[in-house]
Amino acid sequence: MQHHIVVLGAGYAGAFSAGYLARRLHPGDFEITVVNAEPDFVERLRLHQLAAGQELRHRRLAEVFAGTGIRLRLARVTAVDAEHRTITVADDAGVDRLGYDTLLYTLGSTAADHGVPGVDEHAFHVAGRPSALRLRTRLDELGENELGEDGRVLVVGGNLTAIEAATEIAESRPGLRVDLATSGEVGGLLGTEARRHLLRAFDRFGITVHEHTTIERVEPSAAVAADGTVFVSDATVWTAGFAVAPIAATGGLEVVSNGQIRVDRQMRSVSHPDVYVAGDSAFVIGDNGRPLPMSCASAGYTSMQATAAIIGDRTGRRISTTSLSYVGNHISLGRKDGIFQLVDGAARPKSWALRGRTAARVKSAILDTAVWTLRHPTFGKPSHKYRATTAREHSTDVVAA
Repeated sequence: MQHHIVVLGAGYAGAFSAGYLARRLHPGDFEITVVNAEPDFVERLRLHQLAAGQELRHRRLAEVFAGTGIRLRLARVTAVDAEHRTITVADDAGVDRLGYDTLLYTLGSTAADHGVPGVDEHAFHVAGRPSALRLRTRLDELGENELGEDGRVLVVGGNLTAIEAATEIAESRPGLRVDLATSGEVGGLLGTEARRHLLRAFDRFGITVHEHTTIERVEPSAAVAADGTVFVSDATVWTAGFAVAPIAATGGLEVVSNGQIRVDRQMRSVSHPDVYVAGDSAFVIGDNGRPLPMSCASAGYTSMQATAAIIGDRTGRRISTTSLSYVGNHISLGRKDGIFQLVDGAARPKSWALRGRTAARVKSAILDTAVWTLRHPTFGKPSHKYRATTAREHSTDVVAA
């Protein structure tokens, strides 16, 4: 009987992992099913562009996985039962359950509302394709109503997603007024020169920044700060961090306080070793002694480690150790500007940062490479496919990659 591997989610972590496993494991011994809510691979790191009105290329998962033998199940994951190794999914036809022998959990994250009243009802975000399209529709409505300079957008947050959303909207929709409110300093994770570059870009786009301003309530046409200041807003964009779904916690997996699944160095769930985790859903300590942040880079590192562990555990091969490093932050400032801020071992910004058009081009190239890798996950590696072992014990023979 084939060993059934189920991959939940087909974002950067899930799509890469599924394709890699399908190309490295023998189809006579392994069956791989990918469960994803949408038929397309979504470039999450470009969703601020989609929201601002730009078109993104549709990349059908059926085409990405063509020729691999992967079974694609288009459905929403509603529950995980880690004790009984089952997944509950829902689609237009109803509810179904899938069994698994090995589970790779890569459901990712969404916008964190932090319990602020009105966020779910009245705010927009760019952490998913449907939500980005909803914001795009609203921005289109503002233009159609000919509000011109009276149309106001408030972006809440001060880090990467907030910066990218604010600058992209300001560049693509110059008739709108864009404000940004953050509880700390905007771009506080940047070095001195990089932050100066950021603030110059904000000035160029006409973005007004309100630092040390905590939004405590979102209303249909405004956001209210802790000090009582009312920010009139035709569209409030909530970019104040990320959160994971409670599916893992309710399914019996051990999680940390924010809902991320606690894993060992090989990306196995510490409570259920037949469950592996990659991407934003994983809580793992990086090489610098700090938890890896939710990011595309972390998705890459954790995916490589998780797939190495699955292959090693199921075929008896040695498990290579992938570096779990955190080297910096890459931020786009519209289509022609950007910042790549390097950090040290303690995640503090270094004095040097790549800035300007070159940084924008480098980020675009990185994102294009990430998509190319989905179709070529084993590029440059031997094409041999590994057979399953009869033993179920995990491999403990670990080597460095």
